[in-house]
Amino acid sequence: MKVPNVFNNKFLTETGSISRFTARFFRELFKRRQEWEEFLRQCYWVGYKSLPLVAITAFIMGLVMTIQSRPTLVEFGAEALLPAMVSVSLIREISPVITALICAGKIGSGMGAELGSMKVTEQIDAMDVSGTNPFKYLIVTRVLATTLMLPVLSSLSNAVSLYGGYLGVNIRGQVSWHLYWTQVFDALSFGDVVPAIIKTFFFGFAIGIIGCYMGYNSKKGTEGVGRSANSAVVVASLLVFILDLIAVQITDLLGLT
Repeated sequence: MKVPNVFNNKFLTETGSISRFTARFFRELFKRRQEWEEFLRQCYWVGYKSLPLVAITAFIMGLVMTIQSRPTLVEFGAEALLPAMVSVSLIREISPVITALICAGKIGSGMGAELGSMKVTEQIDAMDVSGTNPFKYLIVTRVLATTLMLPVLSSLSNAVSLYGGYLGVNIRGQVSWHLYWTQVFDALSFGDVVPAIIKTFFFGFAIGIIGCYMGYNSKKGTEGVGRSANSAVVVASLLVFILDLIAVQITDLLGLT
């Protein structure tokens, strides 16, 4: 069955547009007169405002994973390995990816809707006419904030999820605070922590670029704004999984797994 040419053309056109948008971001990034005040404001909204949702999700994630993993380890007589197994699973894969997906839903859709509304109401055109560089002010600051704040949110998510794991371990057993954290840190290595943090920079960059691209290129009308917000979530979430797959392959080739 042949794929319609319309789909191929649309996909290639959209991919090319996103590539040009990304290239323009890097060109504008190194131009003078940085918008530090707007950048710090975006860091506040992206980081601080997302922290409660990320923390609650991480805590439940660590708690549930520990409770669900216990019966299998008990069956093999390896209950003592529960803290080590949970910590490696959370730090390597689950916590960074889930945090990125939460941010794709919250931050990506927010950027798509906000910039889409500004596009529809011609606020972006007004900024351009008044002599302000709208791309520098609106896009560069948001993408930078997302790129820098996602690793911070992911690191906090790691800590909260491990604490949730500690409570999960002690629901049906009794492990001291010192013993639990000793087992956690003994199980973790350089190859577990550093690659997981590095890939969150790429997750944040992808979420910021896609969210801003969809909003900045929103079509006219309220329907276009809603479509931009929805597309930002879907495409950013898909990119997170693709980047995670690439990161896993790279770390495997480098022997860090």
